[in-house]
Amino acid sequence: MLTSEETPIEGYLGIDNGTQGLSVVLTDTNLHVLAKGEAKYDFVPNLPEGCYEQRAEDWDHALSTAMEQALENLQKKMGDRMSWKPLAIGISGQMHGECLIGDDGSILGPVRLWCDARNADTAEELTQQFQVKVPKRVTCARFLWTCRERPELATQVAHITTPAGWCAFRLTNEFKLGIGEASGMFPMDMTHYHYRTDLFEQYDAALRDSGVSRRMVELLPTPVRAGQNGGYLTAAGAALLNLPEEWAGIPVAPAEGDQIAALAGSLIGSAGTISCSFGTSVCANVVGDRPFQGVSAAVDQYCAADGAPVNMVWLRNGTTFLNTIVESYSTGSNKNEDAFANMMPQVIDAPADCGGLLALPFMDDEPGLHVEQGGSALIVGWNAENAKAGNVAKAALLSTMFNLKMGCQILDAQGYPRSELVLTGGLSKTPECGQILADVFNTPVKLLASADEGCSWGAAVLAKYRHLCQSSESFSLDWASYLQSLIPPDDETIRFQPIADHVREYKAMFTRYQKLIQLQSQITAATSL
Repeated sequence: MLTSEETPIEGYLGIDNGTQGLSVVLTDTNLHVLAKGEAKYDFVPNLPEGCYEQRAEDWDHALSTAMEQALENLQKKMGDRMSWKPLAIGISGQMHGECLIGDDGSILGPVRLWCDARNADTAEELTQQFQVKVPKRVTCARFLWTCRERPELATQVAHITTPAGWCAFRLTNEFKLGIGEASGMFPMDMTHYHYRTDLFEQYDAALRDSGVSRRMVELLPTPVRAGQNGGYLTAAGAALLNLPEEWAGIPVAPAEGDQIAALAGSLIGSAGTISCSFGTSVCANVVGDRPFQGVSAAVDQYCAADGAPVNMVWLRNGTTFLNTIVESYSTGSNKNEDAFANMMPQVIDAPADCGGLLALPFMDDEPGLHVEQGGSALIVGWNAENAKAGNVAKAALLSTMFNLKMGCQILDAQGYPRSELVLTGGLSKTPECGQILADVFNTPVKLLASADEGCSWGAAVLAKYRHLCQSSESFSLDWASYLQSLIPPDDETIRFQPIADHVREYKAMFTRYQKLIQLQSQITAATSL
């Protein structure tokens, strides 16, 4: 643990409470990363298929462990005589979870996560009732299910928050939440920057019908925009972070969801630039110049950190099929090596049309594309000449990009601008994939130098904005202008421009893919047990 007697270097702390583990970054005042730490945790074991939960106490332990590791790494790097102090703290977390908290501030059992599948019916019910898209991972859909299926638990609830909100509560003892993350709990009024009060009466009536007489507005955390007061570090929070308790009072930025933090980390605050995150799931987050009109299965509506509209095209089937193919080709001597690193050069070198192969990646269901059942991933077009590892893996990768493009076409139809894509997530570790993305979308792509730091660096970006808004009367940049001021010079950014010949090839391949996906329901029927 640091001691307050040392003269510290100042900077910012970014925390990301992810699905598979928690990571932290310690930066200097220019947001250059000085040290990192991480800790893993697991799902609650032995749950039925489709059920995903974690324990909040595991997050707390991971936070302390990751901070201890980061501080040790910092000490190794800078020496015993130097220390570090955060000017502000930012928090990111896996979105939409259902953290139920009692009157005494204790967590009421394990937390259902964004990927839990138990409340699809309540989500559809609320979508029809509100005439606003309510995905099944949104917290209000989860809590309505809890009220109906576990009323004895629901009646004990005094507060509801998310994993990011839980971390913020543990550090500040306040129930506040960034407006982007809050919009993933209950539909948001993007004009007045608060929950849709016109929908509370309908929702509360549904709770009463389930036998739980609660007012949702009293249970939800207060939404707060970027730069505003997200709370202050308490002595107990400092102890959890392995920081001196005398440092209580450090400002904390409003805690945001991982996708909103990814937008911040991608330095995207204005309409036209799209954050594309490729991992086990895939997201294209599009800052809009106006709210989305209507309800589409493919487009979710949330808020950016400043309350601007964000249209999210989300795919459950991200790189999982690609990863499976990579692992299946990893045999013998390279089994213990980095199979992905070995395969990706072959993917990059494979022809744009994959030698004629096409893939469907649906190892899981895909609600936005009306794929109701997984287990139907496939490769078609095989022959003796194209059955090469690079072709097969590239076809799998392209299938995910094509699905993302199909979702984005809905935004194109409403006239949302698209001037540039920013690639983040696991795929950014192979920068050349940016060229494939540029060609598929016929749009320039860039890869920031900070891309591999993920949401924890985005949380540090939020922390710095919180500090500047509080500490300097002369600071007057709005959120979008602040992010623009952080964009590095071109020599720190990898850029890809569409290649005309490749664009034509991928356009033809996309046309073939659209014909193939129209057969998905028949494929599902044929492969169902």
